[in-house]
Amino acid sequence: MIPLSVPNLAGNEWKYIKECLDTNWVSSVGSYVSQFEEKVAEFCKVKKAIATSNGTSALHLSLMLAGVARNDLVILPNITFVAPANAIKYLGADPVLIDVDVETWQIDLDLLSKFLESTTSIVSDQCIHKKSGKKISAILPVHVLGNMCDMDILMQLAAHYHIPIVEDSSEALGSYYREKHAGSFGLLGCLSFNGNKIITTGGGGMILCDDEELAKKAKHLTTQSKASSTEYYHDEIGYNYRLVNILAAMGVAQMEQLDGFLKRKRQITNTYNDFFKNVPGTLPQKISTEVITNHWLYTIMVPSQPDVRKYLIENGVEVRPLWVPMNRLPAFINDTYISENDISYKLYKACLSLPCSTGLTNEEQLKVIDLLRRFYHD
Repeated sequence: MIPLSVPNLAGNEWKYIKECLDTNWVSSVGSYVSQFEEKVAEFCKVKKAIATSNGTSALHLSLMLAGVARNDLVILPNITFVAPANAIKYLGADPVLIDVDVETWQIDLDLLSKFLESTTSIVSDQCIHKKSGKKISAILPVHVLGNMCDMDILMQLAAHYHIPIVEDSSEALGSYYREKHAGSFGLLGCLSFNGNKIITTGGGGMILCDDEELAKKAKHLTTQSKASSTEYYHDEIGYNYRLVNILAAMGVAQMEQLDGFLKRKRQITNTYNDFFKNVPGTLPQKISTEVITNHWLYTIMVPSQPDVRKYLIENGVEVRPLWVPMNRLPAFINDTYISENDISYKLYKACLSLPCSTGLTNEEQLKVIDLLRRFYHD
């Protein structure tokens, strides 16, 4: 089986992890945690990066720090992995699901603008949804597949309506809008280092922040709000959201290879795109001229998606459809969905993700392409 997206552990992972084992620094205290945070902060050009146990915990804490509370509303694109929608619910808030752009597959900013203009009002510098009386306490853009929306427009909307932005950049390490890194636009940004991401720590996440006090608060909350170095004294409700040293060691080794990973992702994308130019009815995700994407997971709209998916799997190629839209999942089916043409569902039915691990060989990719050629041309 040619896998969809798996880790590439070709650097110093074994060396750094062995050091953790040899010195017994395997838990949440150790030099690799701070090294990893510093490397990510430097790469993303933010003042602080706070390591967490996973991307979902980073989202949970970031929304909390942004002020999201019970009975609030949070704006979220309808196409996303489920983690940000779950994180909103953890806080007792509800998502307002906005359909996505038909070309970029990011949050539809025209729809968002119309929704805010027609259904909200500003009361005491807060954006209030007029029908429900609820506060819209955050906008949570998801940089889907490493692509990004027009961040200038999004930031203008957020400022006009007094809504903080928390970026879900889980898929976007190495992506930029106008040379500014994903996750560095909003009040806070979140990364994920799950096994299928462009770099991995097995499980892990990161909060990006330019506000040093907010970063200090985030760090405090991840460590069970422990307020004393010698006593078990905790000054507020905290969370066991720390990243352990042994996983951070893997992260440091992965960051050392990130530039090469990004280069390989571009090569894989260009090879697939060259093939699909000659396949009628296919449509890749549009990348605007302002965006440099990390090409995290190669995904394309294809004719006869269920049939080609079945064919590739039967021939030893792992592929996946896009996520089921949030408004079609049981936990979110009763939440507000703003749409005109339900682009989300059309993408779900037509999109296919193809193998694109950074360790994918040229021969493996050519095998995938040859199978696709046989399916569409023979």
